Amino acid sequence: MDDQVVAAMSRWPDVPAVFGWLSLNRQGQWRIHPQGNGGSAGSHGEAALAEGEAITNPQILQFINRNYCGDTQGRWYFQNGPQRVFVRLDSAPYILRTIGAGPCLQTHNDLPVRDIRGWWVDDEGRLYASTEHGPGLIAGRDTVDVFEALRTADGQALLDVLDPAPPQQPIMLAPLYAGSQANTAPMHFCPAAQIPQQMGFTRFPAPDANGGPP
Repeated sequence: MDDQVVAAMSRWPDVPAVFGWLSLNRQGQWRIHPQGNGGSAGSHGEAALAEGEAITNPQILQFINRNYCGDTQGRWYFQNGPQRVFVRLDSAPYILRTIGAGPCLQTHNDLPVRDIRGWWVDDEGRLYASTEHGPGLIAGRDTVDVFEALRTADGQALLDVLDPAPPQQPIMLAPLYAGSQANTAPMHFCPAAQIPQQMGFTRFPAPDANGGPP
């Protein structure tokens, strides 16, 4: 977190948090919602989610990326000076992309991933990883490459194990790439709707019982 942000938090500790103004889409793009209508799916479901407007200014994007955090309730936010701007997550707190050979993974805000503590596959075929930074969705364009690179702890190709159907119990996977801090990590299978609970994050953050952040 930027030093000036930390200083602002100390100087103005009671600035109310805001909700519904910022979202992170499945492609790892930050979206602004000038009407404050980006908070939840509402009564019409996810098909009615406000798309918002793309943030394109490089300096603003870098500022958001550097000051992006999660709280103890699994809500993720951008610390804008003394104010928390909570983020609607269209999929997960991080979007993970492959870089280089291996493949290696990197978050949408350019953090290298070195420690994968668990994997999840949902019933729509999306692949998630629990990392040292937090939960992340493998970017759609990289999903096939990561699936093909994954091996079980005893060396079998994961895709062979999943054919014709995934097992009922978690399976242990070898590290995705050299340099990982973990020896093995379990892969879990669950419905898409259960991913946030299973991985410990909140897609649609809301004020706590006291009306704000904890």
